[in-house]
Amino acid sequence: MVTAESNPNDTLVSVKDLKMYFPVTEGLLIQRHTADVKAVDGLTFDVAKNETLGLVGESGCGKSTTGRAILQLHRPTAGSVEFDGVELTDLKGSELRRFRRRMQMIFQDPFSSLNPRMTVSQIIGEPMAIHGLYKGQERRERIEFIMNAVGLNPLFAKRYPHEFSGGQRQRIGIARALAVEPDFIVCDEPVSALDVSIQAQVVNLLEDLQTEFGLTYLFIAHDLSVVKHISDRIAVMYLGHIVELSEANELYNNPIHAYTKALLSAVPIPDPVVEKTRERIILEGDVPSPLNPPAGCVFRTRCTRQGTTGCTCSDTTPELTEVSPGHWVANCECCMSD
Repeated sequence: MVTAESNPNDTLVSVKDLKMYFPVTEGLLIQRHTADVKAVDGLTFDVAKNETLGLVGESGCGKSTTGRAILQLHRPTAGSVEFDGVELTDLKGSELRRFRRRMQMIFQDPFSSLNPRMTVSQIIGEPMAIHGLYKGQERRERIEFIMNAVGLNPLFAKRYPHEFSGGQRQRIGIARALAVEPDFIVCDEPVSALDVSIQAQVVNLLEDLQTEFGLTYLFIAHDLSVVKHISDRIAVMYLGHIVELSEANELYNNPIHAYTKALLSAVPIPDPVVEKTRERIILEGDVPSPLNPPAGCVFRTRCTRQGTTGCTCSDTTPELTEVSPGHWVANCECCMSD
């Protein structure tokens, strides 16, 4: 099992063999279950307290679905999600709602994730009302405190979302997530919809808030340079599977899986000499459909070693294996020996 590098007692979130399948049905009057979209297909990893675990991969590989399944916004098809030692998949109703206070989400699109008919104070105060936290003047003081913490002027509390820029709206979304004093926040591509000039400000803000409030992040993104800046460890996803997981610097300095190498080769380097001489890895073909993923290794249809004599990747799904302390890779035997 892939575990956090810290003491097991410091593990906040533990995911084991998580699967999230979406059924495909046919028929007008009688719905027939014909297939499943395997968005997430057997993920296992831990997130330690006060850690930031980056989750990267191409669009459609299952990153956002993983975050939603952990928070039980999607009820997992199979697998286990433990939060601070409590199995979330067994909880329902009021029991689950109590844990939702400790788990929040920052959504990707700051334009559609905020209610346009609510003011900033109403947006930030709504989670407090739902969980019965603070009242009257105490709530107003809490809202003012949070707005200051995320870099918003409390004098703007009566304004509506359309009166703010994209970066300011995302700060409102961050403030809403902080309103109920969570321990764990899923950051679902929180900077991908923002201008490049604003992205660094939001990432730095998230780092400052983590230090100030003792937060734990699952940071979902497809921009590897952003993930490297904020993450302690990074997990690389491909077609619903984790193919490599390692400490951030180790992953960038010593990528092992062919897919990780291809992703890193696409990250621009601000040194024209190095950029001109380094090898760019171009993957052939398209990502297979999660409706009909390849048998065995999910990456084999785009792997340059597919068809190597003695390779069993079409028959056996490679398991995550620890190749060095804290560095896990899901490679078949022929690729591991490369």
